[in-house]
Amino acid sequence: MKKTILLIATFFAMLQGFAANPKPFVIPEVKEWQGAEGSITISNSSRIVIAKDKVQLRSVAEQLAADWAAMFGQKLPIVVGKAKAQDIQLTLLGAKKMGAEAYTMQATDKVVLSASTQTGLYWSTRTLLQIAEQSEQHAIPCGMLKDEPEYAMRGFMIDCGRKYIPMDYLQNLVKVMAYYKLNTLQVHLNDNGFKQYFQDDWDKTYSGFRLESDTYPGLASEDGHYGKKEFHDFILTSANQCVEIIPEIDAPAHTLAFSQYKKELGSKEYGMDHMDLFNPETYNFLDALFKEYLEGPDPVFCCPRVHIGTDEYSNRDSVVVEKFRYFTDRYIKYVEGFGKQALVWGSLTHAKGKQPVKVKDVLMSMWSNGYAEPEEMKNLGYQMISIPDGYVYIVPAAGYYYDYLNDQFLYDGWTPANVGGKVYAERDKQILGGMFAVWNDHCGNGISVSDIHHRLFPAMQTISAKCWTASKVTVPFDEWNSKRKQLSEAPTVNELGRYLKSAGTIVEKDVLKANETDTEHDFIGYNYRVSFTLDAANEALGTVLLSSSRSTFYLSDPVGGFLGFSRDGYLYTFKYKIHPGTSHTYTIEGDNKATRLFIDGKQVEELNTEPRWYAKDGKGRMFIVKTLVFPLQKSGNFKSKVSNLKVEQL
Repeated sequence: MKKTILLIATFFAMLQGFAANPKPFVIPEVKEWQGAEGSITISNSSRIVIAKDKVQLRSVAEQLAADWAAMFGQKLPIVVGKAKAQDIQLTLLGAKKMGAEAYTMQATDKVVLSASTQTGLYWSTRTLLQIAEQSEQHAIPCGMLKDEPEYAMRGFMIDCGRKYIPMDYLQNLVKVMAYYKLNTLQVHLNDNGFKQYFQDDWDKTYSGFRLESDTYPGLASEDGHYGKKEFHDFILTSANQCVEIIPEIDAPAHTLAFSQYKKELGSKEYGMDHMDLFNPETYNFLDALFKEYLEGPDPVFCCPRVHIGTDEYSNRDSVVVEKFRYFTDRYIKYVEGFGKQALVWGSLTHAKGKQPVKVKDVLMSMWSNGYAEPEEMKNLGYQMISIPDGYVYIVPAAGYYYDYLNDQFLYDGWTPANVGGKVYAERDKQILGGMFAVWNDHCGNGISVSDIHHRLFPAMQTISAKCWTASKVTVPFDEWNSKRKQLSEAPTVNELGRYLKSAGTIVEKDVLKANETDTEHDFIGYNYRVSFTLDAANEALGTVLLSSSRSTFYLSDPVGGFLGFSRDGYLYTFKYKIHPGTSHTYTIEGDNKATRLFIDGKQVEELNTEPRWYAKDGKGRMFIVKTLVFPLQKSGNFKSKVSNLKVEQL
């Protein structure tokens, strides 16, 4: 340890006579930087060097090699031995020489990444990649940095209950999280819509449970769910990227999926989206459901923590409050019985009563001070995650909470120490970290996975900055906001569908032939313009122009034969049909609010965000979103001649 400190001190002393490089821009911002002169360019002769062929070292080295090749096209060999100039050296120091997520990067004639843990070493490679991608030569400025987070838990919750989120997207999401050193993803597996949007009928109200169940066949939603092995493997692959998955089964409210499956579970007094806490079958049902995913030597929930929900149950009757507290205490202990740490939504101020609820080793999601008053919960002894609804809740296109987070407010003025306006000292031992949430409250409102990601990605960067660096950020927001847009989402991930650093043409083709595949482009995201000339033939219903993993654009939609598109189970059409024997230039423009059709340069229709009312009193308003990320990956089996295809990123 003394030798390491001496070497670092000697290195800092050597730097004093040079024109120092400024601190490199990274999200989250690095804590300490001592700049030197010059830079290192990783060349075709560079290598990734590990001193010993240990599993942890090789794992990080292999991930770095794969990501470097994906981002920069250079294949760096992994070797065991001593590093030379222009190499990248990975070093695991002795235990406890640094914190669990701390690391250093020293760039002289080579780059040396050091940490005491595999996690810290992995984070150092994310910093290296972010620095490298900001110059054409992928140069690393000479200098020394030391870094570690202010908070141990950094992440967000995604509501998959009200809207199915495909597994391939969740896997990409984890890659993005890892790139920005977010380490916690809570997957909300069940929930339901509001019945006022479904003719005030619980039987017609949308609900979702997203995990395969052998105990209760048919419980998993037919419109989308995860297989048990698939989810188990997702937890493991995420852990390999230093991201912990926290599965959440939310009860005893938000449980319409359970009462629609088994009617007697629903409360006739408080609503069918509440479980009947006085019915023994409620406990039999949930015991068996949790047990299915928790039991055995290698359970489906092969992760250290499980969230049991416990939010927003009625408190109008003291008897039901005591029963709710009993329920909460019971399932905390039930989950702990399988060796997991239990998490709960904070509700114990709202449900104040005499029934004891376990405190020790329980982690509480502090979302509303009215439901769980921070000082009260702190005095009780709960460990807390700061996830205050008024600051960090996204509800897409709902008209309440945030559609997009207020990034400047959060960057300039919030840290996890601010729990809904109650501010504590930074690094308070009971505040483990901060998260934000994406709630898909309005089932059926047309929001796509791409729309969700468009909201998620800037929020991820902001929350990353404020959970890792907290109040110690030094880059002014305007500068930070400009520079962050130049960073990738993550190696191999382009969910935003952006291919250039600025505006420009992505694709130009004189002729688009039927049944072609574009291996480079999947789709183009907001903001874009796609134009093409169509010499129209007679096209059958369902004729596709272009399709991708996220959307399909039709020359003749499957229902009415109109020009239109589908994504996420929604079909939207323009009031226009192509006419055989005609030739026109069609242009589609799309952003995060609307999709517009132009014919021969004239706008003929805009599919925009449309308000609809579902109740006579006007309270049941929902905004229907008709956005499109335009598909590019595969052309359809059309008969028309398509020419002059041009795809522009605006």
